[in-house]
This record gives sequence, C-alpha cells and structure tokens, in this order.
Amino acid sequence: MVDPTPGGVRPIGGDLSNVNFLTVAEVAALMRVSKMSVYRLIHGGELEAVRFGRSFRVTEKAVDAYLKGSYYETG
Repeated sequence: MVDPTPGGVRPIGGDLSNVNFLTVAEVAALMRVSKMSVYRLIHGGELEAVRFGRSFRVTEKAVDAYLKGSYYETG
C-alpha cells in the first residue's frame, strides 16, 4: 500500500498552542550532547521531530519521552 502522506510524514493534528518547540542546538545543550548526536537521533527515528524548511524542531514532550525511555538501572 502506498503511503498517502508526502515523504511518509504523519501530521501531528490537534491544538499546538501549548506545544513548546526546541531547536536542535537547544536539545543538544539540554541533553549535553553534540548537535550531530541529536541529528542522528532524529534521522534514526529515536527522537520525534518536525521539519520546518531545512531545520528541525523537537517538542519538549518528545525530549522527555526519549529521556524517560533511555533510563536504566545499574548494579
């Protein structure tokens, strides 16, 4: 079956008035990693992002979800 959306992108839908978008640089600073690491997470599908022109924006909710899913217990 052919995906009806251009580039296989799903629309977010709903009310976006309360959504806070972060730049890749802001996400990198928040996570204390390089911008390239954030781009790898986005392109690898591990971090949900929205494309605006040639740049990406990541919701705070997506960053929180990624970090919560990344925790593991040691010992």
